[in-house]
Amino acid sequence: MDLRGWVPATAGNISVRLADGSLAITRSGTHKGFLDPGSVMLVDPVGRSPSPDAHPSAETELHCQIYRMFPRVGAVLHGHSVPGTVLSMAIQESVITFAEYELLKAFEGQTTHDVSLSLPVFDNDQNIPRLVARAETHLASCRLGYLIRGHGAYVWGLDMDTALARLEGLEFLLACELERRKLR
Repeated sequence: MDLRGWVPATAGNISVRLADGSLAITRSGTHKGFLDPGSVMLVDPVGRSPSPDAHPSAETELHCQIYRMFPRVGAVLHGHSVPGTVLSMAIQESVITFAEYELLKAFEGQTTHDVSLSLPVFDNDQNIPRLVARAETHLASCRLGYLIRGHGAYVWGLDMDTALARLEGLEFLLACELERRKLR
């Protein structure tokens, strides 16, 4: 994610669900290009740290929500790419629809490019519980993940490899859509 410019500075966060239901998640303020064992910490399924001195990502509750709603999900990724950030700021719509891209077949349940999938775009909010509540009603239908306006994308998968493939696919679609809109 760092090599592709999707987590600049200390942006973004990464988590995996462990066998006991706890989560390993990046700590707040860590640069994802220089992760080491101290950059990751454990939280319980609702995001509580076992230590008052350890602080997970400020957006841990968004990760917990995805794991709660999708019991088979094993990894959640959040990046801050230029295409996703710029496109989300340039539009007023609350959804971006991708149609007939060959890469749509990379997303679960798709077997053809002849499909249309929608990506919800939520307004950014520093009040994470309010953002969680806003996302709650849309998550069940989020085949691509979702985008926070001026902020970045959230994707998830059964494991880290699947989540990373979904993020790569979504970032490709966002870059293509941004370029298409420039040509108009």
